[in-house]
Amino acid sequence: MAQTIDDIRNDLDFLDDWDDRYRYLIDLGRALPPLPQEAYSDTNKVPGCASQVWLLMERTPEGAYAIAGDSDALIVKGLVALVIALFSGKSAADIAATDAQGFFTEIGLKAHLSSQRANGLASMVARIKANAV
Repeated sequence: MAQTIDDIRNDLDFLDDWDDRYRYLIDLGRALPPLPQEAYSDTNKVPGCASQVWLLMERTPEGAYAIAGDSDALIVKGLVALVIALFSGKSAADIAATDAQGFFTEIGLKAHLSSQRANGLASMVARIKANAV
């Protein structure tokens, strides 16, 4: 079972060193289930990311969104896992109301990402918010 955003927040709070936090994010990415081969298309590719990122969103019968994703870079794949934990299972209204940038600041991530990775992370969030209608 995937970790919840609260589990991830607690785990990151426990890790003081950013090298350990990066390793943790990489492990989160490695735990993502693989996407079907047909998911690696231009339609699912997130523009604005230095690495290749693919996100899939499917609305469930209950009105929540199931989100899956992948990246070709280990740390970015961890960021994909973080974004999935933050948004997957939420309704369109809850996705729109989620302050992702505030969460990234809260856990200290914004201060420890390169500008390219921060831009890519913002692109992932923007894609999810735009597709949640």
